[in-house]
Amino acid sequence: MTNVIALCLGLLILTLFVLDAVFFQGTLPVFLGKQFATLIEYLSFWR
Repeated sequence: MTNVIALCLGLLILTLFVLDAVFFQGTLPVFLGKQFATLIEYLSFWR
């Protein structure tokens, strides 16, 4: 991954979180955290 791609990806993610905070009351981090916890629980089953 080049520096330009990493910078663009970082700005895209930051923009997504800022837009979520402005327009949707900042619920995206909570939603992603819950989904990530569900994914970890699902993957731990296969261990």
